[in-house]
Amino acid sequence: MDQAKMNNILKGEELAQFALSIFLFSQLEFSWWLFPACLLLPDISMFGYLINPRTGAFVYNLFHHKLIAITLLIIGFWFNQPAVSLAGIVLFGHSAMDRMFGYGLKFDDHFKHTHLGWIGSKNN
Repeated sequence: MDQAKMNNILKGEELAQFALSIFLFSQLEFSWWLFPACLLLPDISMFGYLINPRTGAFVYNLFHHKLIAITLLIIGFWFNQPAVSLAGIVLFGHSAMDRMFGYGLKFDDHFKHTHLGWIGSKNN
């Protein structure tokens, strides 16, 4: 299998995870507009890059790590805290959306250096 086909499979997985986040959000009792309104909030983590690339990568990865998102979702569900569940769903959906578009977790040397390759590279 060539790289392009593999990338399409991975993007399909991320699309399915994004769709799952929409479904999970629909199970909460928040207004529908709240999900799209919050979807880009995790990108405030990019402000860490104003300090330096190492801090930026750490903060960005913290807000884009799916295990953290899933943990928040479970904690919110377990303790009946819909706002915490919402935060987990938004983080999960945002991370899936980012990865669909080729924006992965960051290495600490440069913003464009991700676990999916270099942003803007023809191989992504």
